[in-house]
Amino acid sequence: VQFVESGGGLVQPGGSLKLSCVATERISSIHAVAWYRQPPGKERALVAGLTNGGTTRYDDSVKTRFKISRDNDKNTVTLEMTGLEPDDTGVYFCNYATPTWGIPRGDWGQGTRVNVSS
Repeated sequence: VQFVESGGGLVQPGGSLKLSCVATERISSIHAVAWYRQPPGKERALVAGLTNGGTTRYDDSVKTRFKISRDNDKNTVTLEMTGLEPDDTGVYFCNYATPTWGIPRGDWGQGTRVNVSS
């Protein structure tokens, strides 16, 4: 399954963005989906994950500010981001999550770039 991300852009600190990704196949059979962030010059890491059962996983830096959701009927995964900070800058990717919330192998989309700057 491939994911196509959108919704990034330039935003001032304290602002909000809503990221979306659409899967090329049904996601109802994917146990856990997640959003990952790759800051400039750094490795990709999970910021938010969500299982079909509703279990969530958030990085400590975002858990009071970001909210992940999924729509299995529309094959979409959404990340609502509020209170954005400069450290949230990076390229955001959508993908499935491993059972231990690790970084999955395989193909990745192009991501969507978020730049938090005044």
